[in-house]
Amino acid sequence: MNDLDRFIACHEYEPGAPRPNHELGVWPQTVAEWQEQNPRAVKDFSWNWFWDEDELALDHRNYICVNYDFIPLFDYEVLEEDERYIVARNGKGIVSRALKEGTVGGGRMCMDEYIGFPVKEPKDFAEIKKRLIAGIPERYPENLDDLIENQYKSRTCPLVLGTNCAIRGFYWCAREWMGTEALSYAWFDHPELIHEMMEFFADFVIETSRPVLEKIQVEYVCFNEDYAMKSGPLLGPSTYETFIQPHLERICSFLRDHGTKYIAVDSDGNPEALIPLMMDAGVDIAWPLERASHVDPLAWRKKFGRDLRLWGGVDKRILVLGPEAIKEHLRTFIPLIEEGGFIPTVDHTVQPGVSWDNFRCYMDLKRELLNGNFAALD
Repeated sequence: MNDLDRFIACHEYEPGAPRPNHELGVWPQTVAEWQEQNPRAVKDFSWNWFWDEDELALDHRNYICVNYDFIPLFDYEVLEEDERYIVARNGKGIVSRALKEGTVGGGRMCMDEYIGFPVKEPKDFAEIKKRLIAGIPERYPENLDDLIENQYKSRTCPLVLGTNCAIRGFYWCAREWMGTEALSYAWFDHPELIHEMMEFFADFVIETSRPVLEKIQVEYVCFNEDYAMKSGPLLGPSTYETFIQPHLERICSFLRDHGTKYIAVDSDGNPEALIPLMMDAGVDIAWPLERASHVDPLAWRKKFGRDLRLWGGVDKRILVLGPEAIKEHLRTFIPLIEEGGFIPTVDHTVQPGVSWDNFRCYMDLKRELLNGNFAALD
C-alpha cells in the first residue's frame, strides 16, 4: 500500500490495513535541545512534518500552495524595543509585545501580549476586505497546471488544498481582525458586522478555492480555528449556530460538490460542545484532541461515532516520563487503531524537555502500533 492507499483505508474503516503515520511538528527550542543531545540523528531533518520526514518514517502528504492570506500583507513595523521586549505590527496588522528571552528561530517561549488589531470599529472592516480579493492570480502557484498534470493527478499520497493553517477558520480570522476580547463583545454589540464578516469569509474561501477544485480533486481541506480552551469553547453553541454554522455548511457543500473527500477542523482545547454543529455542517475530522483539556479520543468515538474521524490524542505530557509510560499510554489506542478512522499524533507540537531518546522511543513504538504489531507494546 502507498501513502494514499493507507490514508483512504484508515478513513473508510477498512480492517487490517497499516495506518498512516503523521505528526504535527516540534518547537524550535526542542529542535535546539535535540541537536545538542544527538546532532547526528537529527541533522538531516526537514522539520516540516506535515509534508513528511523519512528519517521518522512519516507518511508523505502533498499540499496545493494556495494563498488565503492578505494580499498585500501589512508592512512589518517595530514600534518599540528594549533589551527584554519588542513591540511590533506584523503582516496581519496586529500589534503585540513579545518577550525576547528564550526566542529560537523566531519561536517564542511564551505568547505575545496583544495590544492592537486592524478592526477597531465596524467601518475598519472595509480595509480588510481590500486585502482579501478572491481568485486573483497571485494566490496560486505559477505552475499550477503543470503540477496538476505531472504530479497531482498521478499522486501516491494525500493531496490537500492549502498548507497547514493556510485556510484559517471563521473564528480564527475574526479573532485576528478584532482580537479575542473585542470579538467576544461583538457577537452581541455588533451582530451585523459579524454576519458580514462570516458571509464575506465564506465567499472568499469558496471563490479562492474554485479555480483549483474545478481542475483537481483533493483528499481533504482543513480549517484552523483554535476556538476552545481547557474548559470549553470561546463561543457558545447558540452563537456558533447563529453566526458560523450556516456559512460553514455552505463551504462544506461546495467542497463536497467538487470532490473533496474529507473536511477537517483543528482546535486546541476542548471544543466538544461545538462538535455536533460542526458535523451537521459537514465536518468529518477533528484534531488534535488535546488531552490536557480532557479530550479523550475513545470517549469521542463512543459519543460521536464513525462519522467523526479523529487525529491526535497522544498526550504530550507523557513523552517526558520515559519508555514504560509511553508504552502504557500507546496501548490505550489499540481499539481505535484496529477500528480505523483515527491517526494518533502528539496532541500539539513537541515541547522542550522531551528528550530525543524519549521521542524516538515514542515514534518507534507508534510505528509498530500502526503496523498492527500490538505485541511490541507488551
